[in-house]
Formats: sequence, structure tokens, C-alpha cells
Amino acid sequence: MREFLAAHYGIHPQEKTVWDGREGFKDANYVYFTISAKQKEVIHMEQAALAYYLQESNYRHMSIPIPNTQGEWYTQYNDRYHMVLRVKNASAESQAAHGEQLAAFHTTGALYQYEPQTISSYGQWKTLWIEKLTAFEEAIGSAAKNHSNAYYSLLMDFLPYVIGLSENAIQYMQESEIEQRFHDTDQGTIVFSRYRSQLRNHVLWMNDLAFDHPTRDLAEYIRLKLLEENDPMNDIRTFLDDYLRIRPLSIFGWRLLYARLLYPIHVFDVIERGFLTEDYESVHTELSAIIQQQSLYEERLGLFFENAGINCEELQIPVLHWL
Repeated sequence: MREFLAAHYGIHPQEKTVWDGREGFKDANYVYFTISAKQKEVIHMEQAALAYYLQESNYRHMSIPIPNTQGEWYTQYNDRYHMVLRVKNASAESQAAHGEQLAAFHTTGALYQYEPQTISSYGQWKTLWIEKLTAFEEAIGSAAKNHSNAYYSLLMDFLPYVIGLSENAIQYMQESEIEQRFHDTDQGTIVFSRYRSQLRNHVLWMNDLAFDHPTRDLAEYIRLKLLEENDPMNDIRTFLDDYLRIRPLSIFGWRLLYARLLYPIHVFDVIERGFLTEDYESVHTELSAIIQQQSLYEERLGLFFENAGINCEELQIPVLHWL
């Protein structure tokens, strides 16, 4: 990579470093990383626009792409196209509570004036969930016929449950779409593809960015907490209270958050990894763990609104009583 940066970017970094598990090279002011384009040019350029906006909005630890010496964003090297990301060689520390930090990020993101096309899922959850469920059903059935092993046997046994849970979430989402109790905080904002506390990290990665309803990040963070071994309910309440002090949720927002927690995205993520590997023993272990966690996940989700201090009956928010 050192030779690549020198030849195509005129950059002569001094030493190698590793941030968030990614190898990079740094000089006195910046650290440089490469990502593969992999036919994602349109996606990356939309993410680049968000990244530049965020960096200009005081998110100094945001990685941004830089052009090569020919003024091009993509550089061919070893028969592949690459993009170089640059981030300031300084730590970004925030004294704010985590929930407040995410609320501030969403407030900044909501001021971005142009809704991206390719990386936006705003208003599309129901459609995308139906498409995902249909595609995964077909892919799992096909793969199971071609791979007779313990992983696909377990997955086929678990599949009816996944389908049922997904259909419940889709139905709940469909009913939530006619909810009229919404306000300004329901507009689209910059979010993360999967929020896993990235705002607490040393660097924000451009290729993590997306555009969606802010409850996407809330749900994905809370999902991980619900899957933890130790009781996470106090942590979730604190996180939500801190967030809500800055950005209250509408009734529509609460319903979207609940719908997303119902849809088994964490299960689909495991299954997707199964499509991309031949290490079936490893993915079998991961799927087995998820199956074991699900009953506790459902139990905790059933207490979610009560734990958040939301009176569903008073506010007329429907819940699934089988949880």
C-alpha cells in the first residue's frame, strides 16, 4: 500500500498503523486507508457526499475519500479498483453521554439537504423486508439442496420460525404506516448501515453511512443490547433517556423502532454470512447461539415499552401479546 499511495496519490506516509482492525499508513497529519470499489461506485459517491458534509459539520474523525493525482476517485491497482480514505491523525473525544451523542449526530444529519437515492431506505422498510424475506427463502431452499450438512439442516428447521417472525414484523410495519402521530424528528437523517456504537470509536468509516429514519440506529443498538448475556434493560433505558432529552420520538417513531426490533435482522445477517463462507462449522455455531438467544430476546422485547416508560395502552400503541 505504501508504494500505491506514493505512485498514485503523491503521498509518502511514515509508518504503518491499525485502526478498528484496518491497516493504514500515517504521516504527521493524516492516516490513509484503502477500500475496494467492487462495483459500488454509485454507493460510495453518495456516502462520500455524506462524509464530506459530516466532516465539515465538526465530525473531525470522519474518514473522507481523496482523489488521486489524476483527479479521479478510483484507482486501478492489481486488476482491482480502490478508493483511498483519509482521516485526521488525532483522537476524537466526546464528553457527551452515548444517547446524547447519537441524538446530536441525527440532528446534524437531518440538516443534510439532499436525500441520497442508492443508500436511502427511508420509507421503504416494509418493501425491503418483503424482498429480503422472499430472496432468503429461495436462496436457503436452493443452498440446502446443494449442501447436505448440519448447518443447513439446522437452518431449514429454524426457517419457519424466521418466516413467521418476519411476517409479524411486516404486518406491524404495514399497520404503522398509517399512523398519523409524527413530527419533525421523523424526517430522514444520516445513519449507519448497522449502528454498533461507531460514534464512540476512533474513526467514522465513510462506507458505514446510510440515510434513513433515525430509529434505524436506535433499533440496531438496542438489538445488540437485547442479545447480551447480562441484563441490558437499565443500559437501554439510560441510553434512550439521554437520546430523548435531545430528540423525542413521536408515536410513529416508537412504532417504527418496535417494528424494526421485531424483524429478525440479526438472524438474516448470520444467514447471509453463511452464503459467503464454506466454514459451515463456524456458521453453525453462530446460528445455534442465535437460536438459543431468541427466547430471551423475545422476553426482553416484550418488556421493551414498559422498560422505556411508555404506556402503550394510554398512547394506543399496539404490541404483540405473544412476546
